[in-house]
Amino acid sequence: MNILVTGGAGFIGGHLAEQFLREGHDVNVLDVMHPYYDLRIKEHTLDIHRDVAESEGREYEFVEGDVRDADLVDELVSDADYVYHQAGRAGVRDSVAEPREYHEVNVDGTLNILDAARANGVERVIMASSSSVYGGHEEFIPFSESDPTMPVSPYGASKLAAERYAGAYHEVYDLPTVALRYFTVYGPRMRPNMAISNFVSRCMNGDAPVVYGDGSQTRDFTYVEDVVGANLSLLDTDVADGEAMNIGSTDNIAIKTLAEEVRDQLAPGLELEFAERYESDAEHTHADTSRAAELLGYEPSHTIREGVGKFVEWYEANREWYEPLVLSS
Repeated sequence: MNILVTGGAGFIGGHLAEQFLREGHDVNVLDVMHPYYDLRIKEHTLDIHRDVAESEGREYEFVEGDVRDADLVDELVSDADYVYHQAGRAGVRDSVAEPREYHEVNVDGTLNILDAARANGVERVIMASSSSVYGGHEEFIPFSESDPTMPVSPYGASKLAAERYAGAYHEVYDLPTVALRYFTVYGPRMRPNMAISNFVSRCMNGDAPVVYGDGSQTRDFTYVEDVVGANLSLLDTDVADGEAMNIGSTDNIAIKTLAEEVRDQLAPGLELEFAERYESDAEHTHADTSRAAELLGYEPSHTIREGVGKFVEWYEANREWYEPLVLSS
């Protein structure tokens, strides 16, 4: 089958496109190549795609373009059986400075995808949402899909609006859609400014990990292979159509503890450093994944320690090209 992955040069979308090729599917990737982080990471991902497509004998095309371009979106969607909509402006902090652009990309861009999918009769649209839709309300942790959604950033608001449109298109137009709410995904080729990549790179270079705030903030860190597995399962079932589901881990950890774990693995003698916390960052996130478990058989297989260990192995093998990008971020 033919699968369109928007945002397919990015972190999660890049892993999805790679795995679809390995599973024997033809893949088109649409990505605007926004320099939110160093584009050499995305270019590396695209090179991997081309190599895998050649070795597997699959059709693959990369198109540089914007999901806000409705005509381009319609052209690409017309050739697709499934659309994995991973494109969007990411980052809670930057959304505070650029709320309108986040709306245009994350909401209007999603509407273009949904309209094209409806017009062209695609089998399913699977879209990336975020734990940011829940906001920072500790009384509901762990967050379940039945809890109130109260985003506290323009990014979270844009992702919630996009997934609500996806649900409405399912109800009104009978378009199969699924929204997956990701909880802090990490792994190879992740954004270099994320906590784990920064902790690892600093420790490997003898510098203290920097924790923003007092480190008591907690996160579900979800290894990218678990996220890919959840997405792949949606090629084979319609039981989740119309749903929004949490995709997280069962391994919630405080940021300070995470920094200590990385430090203890790589540079036990270092003391942690602390910096001012960003006000837009959520205090705690933690996923109740029972809905995904019931509908998709989702069961994350990586604890934070196992996932960090795999990331460290990958980092060491790719240090020459990846580390300079982390240190400059």
